[in-house]
Amino acid sequence: MHKSAARTKEFFPGIEKVCFEGRDSKNPLAYRWYDENLTVAGRTMKEYLRFSIAYWHSFCATGRDPFGSETRDLPWSVEGDPVSRGKTKMDAAFEVITKLGVPYYCFHDFDLVDEGSSIADSDKRLQTMVEYAREYQESTGVRLLWGTSNLFSHKRYMNGAATNPDFRVLTHAGAQVKRALDITIALGGENYVFWGGREGYMTLLNTDMKREKDHMARFLSMARDYGRQHGFRGTFLIEPKPMEPTKHQYDYDAETAIGFLRHYGLEKDFKLNIEVNHATLAGHTFQHEVQCAVDAGLFGSMDANRGDYQNGWDTDQFSVNLFELVEAMLVIEEAGGFGSGGVNFDAKIRRNSTDPADLFIGHIAAIDVFARALLTADAILRESEYVNLRHQRYASFDKGDGKRFEKGELTLDDLRALAIASGEPPPISGKQEFIEQMITMFT
Repeated sequence: MHKSAARTKEFFPGIEKVCFEGRDSKNPLAYRWYDENLTVAGRTMKEYLRFSIAYWHSFCATGRDPFGSETRDLPWSVEGDPVSRGKTKMDAAFEVITKLGVPYYCFHDFDLVDEGSSIADSDKRLQTMVEYAREYQESTGVRLLWGTSNLFSHKRYMNGAATNPDFRVLTHAGAQVKRALDITIALGGENYVFWGGREGYMTLLNTDMKREKDHMARFLSMARDYGRQHGFRGTFLIEPKPMEPTKHQYDYDAETAIGFLRHYGLEKDFKLNIEVNHATLAGHTFQHEVQCAVDAGLFGSMDANRGDYQNGWDTDQFSVNLFELVEAMLVIEEAGGFGSGGVNFDAKIRRNSTDPADLFIGHIAAIDVFARALLTADAILRESEYVNLRHQRYASFDKGDGKRFEKGELTLDDLRALAIASGEPPPISGKQEFIEQMITMFT
C-alpha cells in the first residue's frame, strides 16, 4: 500500500474489494459476469476490456448542475491547501480503483490539483502530484490509460483553445498541453486524448472557420512532435462530439474527425476515442461510430456511458444498455480489440444518488454489462450464422462481373448491358429481424 496509507482514513468503510460471485449472486457489490481471469477471444477479460476509472466524474463531480447546487459531499476535497487536497483526493481515488479491481485510471491535468495562480505555480503543484501518483501506481499496479488537459473550463478558453482567435490564449493552451504530455510520459500513460470542448463556434458571423481548423491542425502537429521527441510512444486520440458546449464542434463525429486527420496528414499518429453519448448526440448509434473508426483503421479507445434518449444533452450515465453494447462489441471483437485503448467509464452517478455505495454500484453494473456483452458477442461470432449471413449478402461481388466491378474493370456502358441481360433482380431479404433475434438468443 501507499506509504501515506497510515495517515489517511478510509473514505468508503464497509465496502470491501469487489469480487466475482457468479450469475446467481444478488450482492450489489459483487460482479456477476465480470470474471477478470476468464479467457475470451484469446485474452482474459481484464486484458481484453482494459477498464479505466475517470477521475473527473468519480472524484471531482459534486452533483451541481445549472439548476442547483452540490448534492454530494467530497470529504477528500474539503480541508488543507491545494496540494494536500489533491493528495487526499488521490487517496480516495485509489481506494475506489483498487477496491473495484480496475487496472487503469485517467485524468485531466487539473483534476489532480487546483490550477495555480501562474504557469510556474501550476507546474510545481502538478509535479508534486506526479510523484504521488507514481508511488500509487508502483504500489498497486494500476496504470494510466491516458492523460489529457482541461482546455475548456477556465474563462480564458471561452472562445476555444487551439482555435481561439487570440494568439495569447493559444500560447496558454500550448503550455498546458506540454505539461500534460510531460505528466503522461512520466506516469507511463498509454494514450493521450484531445477533446475539443470549445474547439468550434457559437456563430459563423464572427468566425474564420478555415483559419481555426488550420490552427487546430498546427497545434495537434506540435503536440505530436513534442510527444515523440520526448519519448511518448503511445497513441494520440481525438474524441468526437457534435456540439455542447459550442453550437458546432470541429470534431463533430467519427467521419468528420477522420476526414480532418487525413486532410492534415495526422492519421498515422492519431486515432479516435469514441464516446457512446457523443455518438447519439451526433444522431448516430455507438455501433456506427465504432464501425466508421474501425473501417478507417483509426479505432483507438472508448468512453463508456450512455445518454437519456429523451434528453438532448450529454447526461453521461453509466452503460447498462446490453443490446447497444453487444452491437458495439461485435464490431470491436471482429477488429481485434482495443489495442492501446480500453473502456474508460466517462460516467457519473446521478445528482440524487448520494450514498457512498452508489459510486461503486454504478461502476459494477456497467462493468458487468460490458463483460456480458463481450461474452455474447464472442458467442455470436463463434456459434451463429452472423458472419456468414453478412458475407452471403454481398456474395454477388465475390466473383464474375461483381468482382470485376470492385476491381474497376467495368464502365457505365458495361453496367447497362449487364442490367439488360440479367433483367429485373428479385428482392433478397436483409434478415434484420433474424439477426436482432440472434442477439437476444445469445444474451
